[in-house]
Amino acid sequence: MSEAGGRGCGSPVPQRAPWSLVAATAAICLVSATSVWTAGAEPMSREEKQKLGNQVLEMFDHAYGNYMEHAYPADELMPLTCRGRVRGQEPSRGDVDDALGKFSLTLIDSLDTLVVLNKTKEFEDAVRKVLRDVNLDNDVVVSVFETNIRVLGGLLGGHSLAIMLKGKGEYMQWYNDELLQMAKQLGYKLLPAFNTTSGLPYPRINLKFGIRKPEARTGTETDTCTACAGTLILEFAALSRFTGATIFEEYARKALDFLWEKRQRSSNLVGVTINIHTGDWVRKDSGVGAGIDSYYEYLLKAYVLLGDDSFLERFNTHYDAIMRYISQPPLLLDVHIHKPLLNARTWMDALLAFFPGLQVLKGDIRPAIETHEMLYQVIKKHNFLPEAFTTDFRVHWAQHPLRPEFAESTYFLYKATGDPYYLEVGKTLIENLNKYARVPCGFAAMKDVRTGSHEDRMDSFFLAEMFKYLYLLFADKEDIIFDIEDYIFTTEAHLLPLWLSTTNQSISKKNTTSEYTELDDSNFDWTCPNTQILFPNDPLYAQSIREPLKNVVDKSCPRGIIRVEESFRSGAKPPLRARDFMATNPEHLEILKKMGVSLIHLKDGRVQLVQHAIQAASSIDAEDGLRFMQEMIELSSQQQKEQQLPPRAVQIVSHPFFGRVVLTAGPAQFGLDLSKHKETRGFVASSKPYNGCSELTNPEAVMGKIALIQRGQCMFAEKARNIQNAGAIGGIVIDDNEGSSSDTAPLFQMAGDGKDTDDIKIPMLFLFSKEGSIILDAIREYEEVEVLLSDKAKDRAAILKGKMIPSYIINSNPEMENEEQPSSENDSQNQSAEQISSSSQEVDLVDQESSEENSLNSHPESLSPADMDNAASISPSEQTSNPTENHETTNLNGECTDLDNQLQEQSETEEDSNPNVSWGKKVQPIDSILADWNEDIEAFEMMEKDEL
Repeated sequence: MSEAGGRGCGSPVPQRAPWSLVAATAAICLVSATSVWTAGAEPMSREEKQKLGNQVLEMFDHAYGNYMEHAYPADELMPLTCRGRVRGQEPSRGDVDDALGKFSLTLIDSLDTLVVLNKTKEFEDAVRKVLRDVNLDNDVVVSVFETNIRVLGGLLGGHSLAIMLKGKGEYMQWYNDELLQMAKQLGYKLLPAFNTTSGLPYPRINLKFGIRKPEARTGTETDTCTACAGTLILEFAALSRFTGATIFEEYARKALDFLWEKRQRSSNLVGVTINIHTGDWVRKDSGVGAGIDSYYEYLLKAYVLLGDDSFLERFNTHYDAIMRYISQPPLLLDVHIHKPLLNARTWMDALLAFFPGLQVLKGDIRPAIETHEMLYQVIKKHNFLPEAFTTDFRVHWAQHPLRPEFAESTYFLYKATGDPYYLEVGKTLIENLNKYARVPCGFAAMKDVRTGSHEDRMDSFFLAEMFKYLYLLFADKEDIIFDIEDYIFTTEAHLLPLWLSTTNQSISKKNTTSEYTELDDSNFDWTCPNTQILFPNDPLYAQSIREPLKNVVDKSCPRGIIRVEESFRSGAKPPLRARDFMATNPEHLEILKKMGVSLIHLKDGRVQLVQHAIQAASSIDAEDGLRFMQEMIELSSQQQKEQQLPPRAVQIVSHPFFGRVVLTAGPAQFGLDLSKHKETRGFVASSKPYNGCSELTNPEAVMGKIALIQRGQCMFAEKARNIQNAGAIGGIVIDDNEGSSSDTAPLFQMAGDGKDTDDIKIPMLFLFSKEGSIILDAIREYEEVEVLLSDKAKDRAAILKGKMIPSYIINSNPEMENEEQPSSENDSQNQSAEQISSSSQEVDLVDQESSEENSLNSHPESLSPADMDNAASISPSEQTSNPTENHETTNLNGECTDLDNQLQEQSETEEDSNPNVSWGKKVQPIDSILADWNEDIEAFEMMEKDEL
């Protein structure tokens, strides 16, 4: 091995040089690096950095402490109801629950975060709890992918830092590799998943019974996502090198080798979903987000950790294809692997936010800055990054489960550039989390970023990653008790030591990668980039990249941001977009003809578009025509949903809630429209009779208040009239189906009674049983509960103006922006190019002579009144699919899932088969919640005294 000593971060390291531990350290030295920062971004004082770092510590304590108090030993905390989420005891969330294995997931995932945050005593206590309480032999089916990155990775990260602390001689002196033995036990439990001819693992496995046995209830799957099969090498190789058992690394390498061989050879791209038996691509769209993301990440990081240059060669091959086809600065748009010049979708998912951080490790800083800035502008518009958003930055999927990928990229960009701009970005993330996601029992995921409503969910990755990256962003070297640069981050931010690259190297490193002559050699020039090249003597370098993106989110996406083919870059006009098309414009008609698209006028006033690809002027024009038809299909689908109303928000504003709990509410097709009028605020009172189906017997109780009514026995409009006649200023209908929840059921939209409802002047909203019970429980504890009915959650400063409240609830953040009315977020056409390239594609349009707007012809079915109040419709916030669309999709943590399962409430639950640990529900009474809140308030008051 050659020594790399003396090489600075700016020194070139030949890609094919022999690899060593020192060189491995050099490969990631760019993230430790320089103080190059842009004019216009003022340096942040050490005092302010310490203040923000301490704030991150307090936030972690709030989340971790509430998990340990209210949820442990359950896998996750449910922060709205202050109890643990136990698999089989809560309504199923479909494939999302495959991460839960009744193995105290959040505790294991948080182990090495405790050490990074210098909580060594808490870490020692946590390790003892894991060794004492955690059972890995439960009869439960779990995701191989999630269990690997969260549990196996958590155990290995905990072991890595346990032996580090033991070596320092103060903590963990009793430790004797117990976490490593648990990791080895879990590794052997996962190995049966690899029993396929391809070497690709099954997506799920039973912890107790493995695969295929009748008791296993799994092993019949045929497909897995690329990330699921390709995100194993770091944890499995580390387990092999820690223990000397080579089988784990061998299996993970075999899976990676198979994926590499199955790449599409002409484009060098991989698809989202693959058949684990045949190797056929099931979904042929390709991007850097959900379903593929961490496959690319692990290729580069496997090179760093294991010293095998074939992984770097593979990564560079894929990266060249990504930058050639998927990167459309600042966007990253999915394409078809066989026709990479054809976009597969017109929206992006939140998981691609990790990619700028990976580009930093690659050394490609400019596109990292561009994409990161675009994502930051989306966050500034919506407070959080929606699960998916369109190319013109509207919300596509409105959820935000507190994902850490953007914080990850922010950390890496700061470490690479030293630009204090990224400290300000991190400060914004902290403020938004405290202002919009913090609740008494932790931090709640956002159900809808447009309304600000919460979901009873706090995933383990929030503690494993978010606080780790935010703390490291503001920490100086002396604030961390070990050298973070001696470790590499897994995709779950677990820490594996770089010295593993020289340990137990018994795995054959045969280079299975071949033929690189077609690649641009510049891909291999540097493993550690020279910052003088990255930042050419121009202090305004990064600012000049970011500045053009500052206003792009608030405007329609400029055409130049969407794909512009090489031919158009030379000066020709960009292709015609569906949203710009006018059927009366002769120039547009000529462009359609060139693309092989014909326009036919129908007798009913509509116009119909038909495409024949063979009639296009050229192959490029035919692809433009296909893209135009795709956009037109999606535009038509969106406009057919215009009659559906977006979700509303019920915000509890009285003591001790202070606006910090926001519930997702279904709208009504009658009564006061909260999107057009001022919100309604008032105390709540239950109506008598509770169903509201007759004249109220307690009008004095509901007069001037918001009436609570139970669903059932009569029409919604009849309920509204009865409470309105009693003097109520609004109404909340609570579902009578016990256990129903907006987490698992499509949004409910209350229909009228088929008659004129103009006489109903008050707002009416619908809450599922779970959300309604939060209000009912509060009423039982407090006689007076005040709520705010609105189209979106309101800023707490405005809600609580003039009231005596804890100052931490009202921070310095500006009020939430007034956002545009959200349009339909139904899933875009996601067909393969082969499906779209049929001999004829048709779309019906309204004749432009009879309509000022370029609207598509649509006939949305109005909800016909039922005998009872059971009319429901799916809100634009729910992800509906076109009937011709492939329903197989990915959940946005990289796991493969089925979209239909996300939209339907699951009634089947698993039985708890583990009698060794108590998994009973912990129902937290209101008085206990209030006590928690008081402690929360006191903590912040103490922080203010300490000038944090």
